[in-house]
Amino acid sequence: MASPAQPSTRHASPDPADQEAKNLERLQTMLPPLLAGVAGSVDVIGFVSLKMFTAHVTGNLVVIAALLVRGGPPNLAQVLAVPVFLIAIGAVWWIAKVSGRRGPALARPLLLLQLLLLTAVLIYSVSYKPAANPRGLSACIAGMIAVSAMACQFALLRLAVPGGAPSTAVMTGNLTNATLSLLDVITGSPPLLQGPGQRLRKTLPLVGGFFMGCLLGASAVSWLGNWGWSVPVALAVVALALS
Repeated sequence: MASPAQPSTRHASPDPADQEAKNLERLQTMLPPLLAGVAGSVDVIGFVSLKMFTAHVTGNLVVIAALLVRGGPPNLAQVLAVPVFLIAIGAVWWIAKVSGRRGPALARPLLLLQLLLLTAVLIYSVSYKPAANPRGLSACIAGMIAVSAMACQFALLRLAVPGGAPSTAVMTGNLTNATLSLLDVITGSPPLLQGPGQRLRKTLPLVGGFFMGCLLGASAVSWLGNWGWSVPVALAVVALALS
């Protein structure tokens, strides 16, 4: 008598395309709000302790222009922030080219690079205490490392997420999208924006993440001083783990 067929114990190997889609979905939904928190904490800590914008880099242009017109020398770190940001963007682009990685596979090495840069800011700040002299050379060096970390974050979202990604540092556009989408959803009238509900679900976590990062950064500076940079470092560790 033939024995009944035994069920196969083999498991079908995961489809690479399905895995790629899951990785991309995780990057698009979970990573941007967390990185917005990183940007918020970095920007607040840089502004309070170093007297410069380290994430919202174009804000330094406003300060420089105001000082040049109304008098007073601009902070050296504010002057260098924009060219250093551009150079760091170019360096990240070169790393992406050399690595040969694309899409979600590129996110992890760039997140690791950002974590290393933020860790360098923390170590340097604890060692040299740049906040004691925001116009000094130590503050300038710390600020440029932080600007480079943020340049890495901006670049990785655009290189690792196909089709681009929303801004995680400049919230003006996100607030505009959130407000317009919310009005379309509340009124129930024919929407002026395409997919207002989906837009709202994407932009609100970014705004919330950035604001929470700002609160954490401000609290860290008040309670921890130069160790306050440990907050964006911790958030960057979580982002790397999610990748």
